[in-house]
Amino acid sequence: MTEIDYKKVTGMVHSTESFGSVDGPGIRFVIFMQGCKLRCQYCHNPDTWEMESNKSTERTVEDVLNEALRYKHFWGKNGGITVSGGEAMLQIDFVTALFTEAKKLGIHTTLDTCGFAYRPTPEYHEIVDKLLAVTDLVLLDLKEINPEQHKIVTRQPNTNILLFAKYLSDKQVPVWIRHVLVPGLTDIDDHLIELGKFVSELKNVDKFEILPYHTLGEFKWRELGIPYPLEGVKPPTKARVQNAKSLMKTESYTKYLERIHG
Repeated sequence: MTEIDYKKVTGMVHSTESFGSVDGPGIRFVIFMQGCKLRCQYCHNPDTWEMESNKSTERTVEDVLNEALRYKHFWGKNGGITVSGGEAMLQIDFVTALFTEAKKLGIHTTLDTCGFAYRPTPEYHEIVDKLLAVTDLVLLDLKEINPEQHKIVTRQPNTNILLFAKYLSDKQVPVWIRHVLVPGLTDIDDHLIELGKFVSELKNVDKFEILPYHTLGEFKWRELGIPYPLEGVKPPTKARVQNAKSLMKTESYTKYLERIHG
């Protein structure tokens, strides 16, 4: 069997960011992949939704990695590369190839995903396990725990997303859980309590973050001619953010994890 030349594997890349500070530990080189099946009402990258777009470029692993390495001196001991989107797992072969080559160079790899592409089948497990083997950290975006509300938020079910969270836990892949808090949409007390319970049952969570909704991507919706569904919605107050943390016990849970991990 011919050995795969991972450096020549291609993917549709929307854009890159050379100095990401909120995309994993340390300073990150961030690759935004094209394509996403979710239609989150608060999405700040709607220009990454379509798999084929004039805003994306087909690039090789070698090309992307060479660009990333130009900024390696910024990373220090904790930084590295993060692949985001769109939804990175829709182009799993490219991400696996990129991370495989990155690990050969000792680069820390982070996957930013919502997990929607996951399928609970032996065939898919064989594929995703190859990616997880070269992934140091997963940033898992849990948008809504309630299945019906999740469809309102994203137009898609959350069944496979929650199964993926449990699969990562079973595989002991380090995870940071993220939840975007949107007034009237994902800031629902009963749902937050259930989300906290779900996360507390996972065995691999190193951090549980509440990300306050922001409107920085609203202009992209206008540029694309798409009506913005959250017109007039303001970011959550500090009190509501604190309420969410209290309901999900994120502060005490994080402190507990820090204690057991040293």
